[in-house]
Amino acid sequence: MQTEQLKQKIIAYSKEIGIDKIGFASADVFTELKERLKRQQELGYQSGFEKGTLEERTEPERLMPEAQSIISIALAYPSRIENAPRSTKDNRRGIFCRASWGMDYHDVLRDRLNKLTSYIQEQVPDFMGKVMVDTGELSDRAVAERAGVGFSGKNTLIITPEFGSYVYLGELITNIPFIPDSPIEDSCGDCNICLDACPTGALQQAGQLNAQKCLAFITQTKDFLPEQFRIKIGTRVYGCDTCQAVCPKNKKIDYHLHPEFEPDGEVAKPQLKPMLRMSNREFKEKFGHIAGFWRGKKPLQRNAIIGLAHYKDETAVDELIAVLHEDVRPVIRGTAAWALGKIGTKDAYEAMEQALEKESDERVVVELEHGLKLINYS
Repeated sequence: MQTEQLKQKIIAYSKEIGIDKIGFASADVFTELKERLKRQQELGYQSGFEKGTLEERTEPERLMPEAQSIISIALAYPSRIENAPRSTKDNRRGIFCRASWGMDYHDVLRDRLNKLTSYIQEQVPDFMGKVMVDTGELSDRAVAERAGVGFSGKNTLIITPEFGSYVYLGELITNIPFIPDSPIEDSCGDCNICLDACPTGALQQAGQLNAQKCLAFITQTKDFLPEQFRIKIGTRVYGCDTCQAVCPKNKKIDYHLHPEFEPDGEVAKPQLKPMLRMSNREFKEKFGHIAGFWRGKKPLQRNAIIGLAHYKDETAVDELIAVLHEDVRPVIRGTAAWALGKIGTKDAYEAMEQALEKESDERVVVELEHGLKLINYS
């Protein structure tokens, strides 16, 4: 079968199995990306979640010696929750970023790519392929950009003409020399809205992200957070959508094409107080199917505590006091101490004084002393 004929058959089949966009790219070295990644390393902008060496992340042949081309796919996801639950004074809610609504996209995209792999195998008996979604060595964004799926915006996200940046990306390295598609022209122009709107200034310049300052990454860390980031996190339980939400290319974009990605409002916008005392089992039952669960319970609970502090939720004081006295994890106790200080009731003050007498972890002691100063009762 001719390569171009096979390509058209693959495109047709991709639509049958629910792939919204597909593009084909060469498996050449990603030279420009390599230089950008080197620069990120030098500046200390990496998140720490990156996989593989610099060479593995930019040279497809390192991952599959037979690599000839790469197929990039995109699936659109919703930007709005229908009938979203509201936060009330007695039941304050947090928010997961849109990329963590519905079923974990890693599983959904792998399913589509595995189906695509099986289909190509039927057409080409000696076909070889390697599937990657987000956690692989290659940059999904760089592949999608080269394959013409979208252009790389100043917010470092792939922006498609049809679905804006609300798309999940994945790729399939192949040993078939498909004719590559042409990249799409960058159309950000002079717009800098995303750079100006970033809560922490993590977008250093067009297309350059300092992950150490990005709330999307910071909400996934497991340690104590500097106070400057706690204040900026607000009610975010996981991830950050600001640079997408303000993008003019995303205006009025809201596609509900895949049942797997439909958000459950009680999961995407969870009540914060119940999150504080959930067991591991309860946490997994509620959040285990979403992408935002991958780092486990601790960062999500820490962020929920920060959300309650943001609201200055006096109805949460008893829960936070219980956490302060009973939780075995210093990060959770310490963050609860800070939150009690921010909320600032008399009960909170007295509970922190009691906790200070028995606390043995130096980091929690610092948080308790700081929290008491925030209330400043004499």
